[in-house]
Amino acid sequence: MASNTIGTDGVILRDARSRYRTAQREENGAHGAYDAEIRRGGGTPRTEVEVLREAAPADVAELLGSDGEVVVRARRMYDGDRLIQLATTYIPVDVAQAAGIEQVDTGVGGIISRMREAGFDQGTEATEDVALRTATADEANALGLTEGASVLTINHIGRTEDGRVVEVTQHVLANGWKLRYSAPLA
Repeated sequence: MASNTIGTDGVILRDARSRYRTAQREENGAHGAYDAEIRRGGGTPRTEVEVLREAAPADVAELLGSDGEVVVRARRMYDGDRLIQLATTYIPVDVAQAAGIEQVDTGVGGIISRMREAGFDQGTEATEDVALRTATADEANALGLTEGASVLTINHIGRTEDGRVVEVTQHVLANGWKLRYSAPLA
């Protein structure tokens, strides 16, 4: 099975072919994919989490089918003291309440495991849109980048098997990431 690693050069390989599988998210008591992959690479994962309710940005609200409040999980994700990613997750309030994920620590496997237990299993695939854009002033400051620097972003969309979007996570990556995906050829 593919694995997420940190190379000797410090580059983090984010292997989307496997990172959302339950066994990988929950490996050795990990609290989600990020925790598991950083540990697996020999790093020291640390996450600062803020949970609140607010209106989602228009593009996210459209995906979630929500024009009101959503639960927002804003995270700064570190390897040791090195901030390597900002991630903001938007979840419909009814899903967050049913899954019990409005607290900072969501337990082994993280929010995807809690959603599955509450009947909001994200099925067999997720969609991730990857883009390069200019960092906002706040992002550049947080990630130690110069103003106007480019950042790689991943917009992760998690759907249940019946097509309901139950999670949109916007990842903003610092320098030092490599993304791996596979596509069917037939």
